[in-house]
Amino acid sequence: MIKKIIVLFLILIPMNSFALIEVDITRGNLDPLPIAVSPLSIDEKSKKSFKKVLNKQNIGEEISNIVENNLKTSGLFNPLSKEAFLQAPDIANLKPRFEDWNLIKAQALITGKVSNVNEKLRVEFRLWDVLAAKEMMALAFTTVPSNWRRVGHIISDKIYERLTGEKGYFDTRIIYVAEEGPKTQRIKKLAIMDQDGFNNKFLTLGNELVLTPRFNPTSQMVTYLSYFKNLPRVYLLDIETGTQEVVGDFPGMTFAPRFSPDGKKIIMSLAKDGKSDIYSMDLENRIVEKITNHPSIDTSPSYSPDGKYITFNSDRSGYQQIYIMKSDGSDVKRISFGNGLYGTPVWSPRGDLIAFTKLHKGKFYIGVMRTDGKGERLLTENYYQEAPSWSPNGRVLIFYRETKTNDKGEGFTAKLWSIDLTGYNERQIKTPTDASDPSWSSLLSN
Repeated sequence: MIKKIIVLFLILIPMNSFALIEVDITRGNLDPLPIAVSPLSIDEKSKKSFKKVLNKQNIGEEISNIVENNLKTSGLFNPLSKEAFLQAPDIANLKPRFEDWNLIKAQALITGKVSNVNEKLRVEFRLWDVLAAKEMMALAFTTVPSNWRRVGHIISDKIYERLTGEKGYFDTRIIYVAEEGPKTQRIKKLAIMDQDGFNNKFLTLGNELVLTPRFNPTSQMVTYLSYFKNLPRVYLLDIETGTQEVVGDFPGMTFAPRFSPDGKKIIMSLAKDGKSDIYSMDLENRIVEKITNHPSIDTSPSYSPDGKYITFNSDRSGYQQIYIMKSDGSDVKRISFGNGLYGTPVWSPRGDLIAFTKLHKGKFYIGVMRTDGKGERLLTENYYQEAPSWSPNGRVLIFYRETKTNDKGEGFTAKLWSIDLTGYNERQIKTPTDASDPSWSSLLSN
């Protein structure tokens, strides 16, 4: 359950008041901003009380570590070593000696403090422009102590937005398929975690095969595919309440259900009589509408963020390519014309790009192209990788990658990876088991 966080705006200087610090979000980690994340100070009484409740030695340090790790993994920031800091956290939060922070080449500084207020966790933080010797932002959060990790993610989002001009993506969750066992007998469960890999939870028992979980863009609702008595069923799962329901039993094979931008419909492909078409279902009245009607195989539909268009892949040109059409199925246009087979197109939440998987000369690529098919960029290549999913700000993709087995079928793994649009910041996201089919939630703090 998502617990409430009260945000107090202490001081918030407008974005255009000064702009000595600029983070170029198009360059990735080519030139990350040097930033100092000072541990949040905490008085001894609060430290003891939170240690008793949370079993953490210093919750101020823990929260600052979350902020530091988030900023570092974005590829846009270079958190400086705390060993170089010349000013104590409590003093720095009151009045930074900017010359000391200049000395270690910091351009931005984060300070703050943690306190126990009526058994609630109160966290204050400040963002400083070291070069201009000015405060850029100051906020305070009050919540239950168990919410401390989320506070760290929300602070990270506020800093990211203030320094880049775009929304962050740290206070989010990722749902995926947790996998265990030999490749030919995989046990697959639904699992969910914070975007940094913490707070992992299994949502199903693994009794039935589960595939392609997808978040509702407007809520903590998930749609996924599961097999009941060897027949595919589309399910809806409310992450907060645990309530699960069957959307419907469909004739033939069902593939890759996905929500519309307003969360009121799901779109999917259904296979029947040797061909596959795209259908939508209104979740309120359960009316099913057939969108494509073609003798080819049409699969992997994904709405544009305004809901007016759909991208999908089809072999109607003779081999698998990416198409777009209006949401009623009219005005179909092919947009991929490069060498290779294209699949799993996903429209960016920004509306400007479509991510895809490409198979060419025995290798799999994750790439992006503009919505007219121009400007194709391949971000990463490997033996096998699939299922790109966008962060809610449209700057990062998560996907899964499999390793090749040896002659005995040994050595197989499936892991989650993320990469930003520059293609420079690629990293593995740790999970307790093998993992596939990831889907990124919207911001929880919206």
